[in-house]
Amino acid sequence: MAIPFRRFRLSGPRMSDSPTPAAPASSVSIWQRWPFRLARIVVIPYIVVVLLLMGFEERIIFPALQSPHDNWQPQGLPIEEVSFKSLDGVALHGWYVPHATPVAVILFAHGNSGNITHRTHALRKLHAAGASVFIFDYRGYGKSEGSPNEEGVLKDARAARAWLAARAQVSESEIVLLGESLGGGVAVDLAAAEGARGLILESTFTSLPDVAARSMPWIPVRLLMRNRLDSKAKIGKYHGPLLQSHGDKDEVIPYSLGEQLFAAANEPKTFFSIPGASHNARDSAEYDETLARWLKDLPK
Repeated sequence: MAIPFRRFRLSGPRMSDSPTPAAPASSVSIWQRWPFRLARIVVIPYIVVVLLLMGFEERIIFPALQSPHDNWQPQGLPIEEVSFKSLDGVALHGWYVPHATPVAVILFAHGNSGNITHRTHALRKLHAAGASVFIFDYRGYGKSEGSPNEEGVLKDARAARAWLAARAQVSESEIVLLGESLGGGVAVDLAAAEGARGLILESTFTSLPDVAARSMPWIPVRLLMRNRLDSKAKIGKYHGPLLQSHGDKDEVIPYSLGEQLFAAANEPKTFFSIPGASHNARDSAEYDETLARWLKDLPK
């Protein structure tokens, strides 16, 4: 006998045969993932770039160029080849250009590019003005040994000044310090610490971090840079005559930084603006005349 089949209905809501759709992801979980995506896209590459810049800081600031000439010398200048030691024993090289009756004895600290072979025009100008000049290459530059950094180049400059004082038979305080661009930071350091007969600054800066901040405003260079050459903080300790010049179209070291440094200096001081001059093209017959006259008028 057949038993009839009965369809039973379960109590409660009727269940569908179709799969239940997954609940939408909450907005919280989506936003929790965005920081990680942002880190991969922006933050991590930024950190890598900053670390690379920090690791290569010395190479960027001091792009040392070795001399391509073994024994080359410019014609028409009475140059003496000089080999001497830095304060920590590094072997250095320079040129001494004596004058028979010098109105001043000058130590020339050049900029961060090139080497002494690229400053022959400046040497001729200074020699024509009646000065004896000693220009030297920082460690790693030209024929000088070693690798440059702030501490090292300051040691080199002090050793160069000591050599010049002995050769020219003057005291170190009687030497005029000339700093071009990065060399301005070197010259200010020496003048502020030990004094000088006079200080000449050409197209220089307040500090290295100030220059870097203008070209890389997206990096906290003022906090991270090891090499500083903070001339603005030091120049107030120098109380001798100052002649400072700057091209008003300088694309490397802004004119305003030169003005700020000059404002921080003591009297007596003279600022010479060179109209239309860029960082590496600042020839001016008027400035050359001013420089020659300034050297002759220096107190003995």
